Amino acid sequence: LNNLMNISMMPQYADICGISGEELREQMREDVESLSRKLDLTIGATIEKLKENYDGYKFASESPDIYNPFSLMKAFASGILKDYWFESGTPSFLLESMRRFGVRPQEIGRQDAWASSFDAPTENMTSIIPLLYQSGYLTIKGYNPVIDRYVLDIPNREVRTGLMNSMLPYVMDFAVVTPAQNLVSNMYLAFLDNDTDKVFTLLQTFLGTIPYTENTNYEGHYQSLLFVVFSLMCRYVEVEVHTPRGRVDIVLETQNKLYIIELKLDKSARFALEQIDLKDYDERFALCGKPVVKVGVNFSSETRNVSGWEVM
Repeated sequence: LNNLMNISMMPQYADICGISGEELREQMREDVESLSRKLDLTIGATIEKLKENYDGYKFASESPDIYNPFSLMKAFASGILKDYWFESGTPSFLLESMRRFGVRPQEIGRQDAWASSFDAPTENMTSIIPLLYQSGYLTIKGYNPVIDRYVLDIPNREVRTGLMNSMLPYVMDFAVVTPAQNLVSNMYLAFLDNDTDKVFTLLQTFLGTIPYTENTNYEGHYQSLLFVVFSLMCRYVEVEVHTPRGRVDIVLETQNKLYIIELKLDKSARFALEQIDLKDYDERFALCGKPVVKVGVNFSSETRNVSGWEVM
């Protein structure tokens, strides 16, 4: 046992611990057909749904996409697409590690890393990356052979949704998650109705029900809060998006619009909106193909709530 070979990142073994797309389409064809009938979808549409929810893992620089076998089997058995991986409980060890390393939710996603920073023992880790990678919250999404650097990101919708649900108490210091989930659902419906005012009215009302908490007297706390809430809507959301003249606090894409959101603490919504115009943030997204909505939001450290917003 003193001559073990670590095969975890060798391309020839990359598909040994999951189900590849080829295996899904060929060896599990009957399961896919049965599920498609239950979902009343075509086989192609069913595979796309399975891919969105359970695919996306890669374990080497050259690797096919791998499906989570546990979730895939549960979906076939039940005929329902759910977030099965998180049914066993909240990953409290992850939240404790995030606090220990000072990691914010928006820092978990897409990032560059060398293999030595994530394919490493977790007992002596100096960052949270090995834990996130080896427990399946991050996976390989790209590789640059010139500099031998990898791109890590959250694998799929199931992991992102389950992870962000687990983080609601973390960013809100609020034990009861159900009201927060209702907030997310109602905010999502408001976005579909293009009612931005209702989105932030709902958020303001909800935050007014949360008891006093510490560590909210900085802008990054509210950025983390909105990042988690928006991520639960299963739409594209990114923070600190670089533009030629600065960084946008939050960019959110819905089905028919793209929102540029600038946050301020103890200033004004007008001041936040003026920063978007002053630095021409919207030019960065001129070719996105959707109408761009600019939103300035101000939070109050005194009330620990939204104190105002303006939409343009």
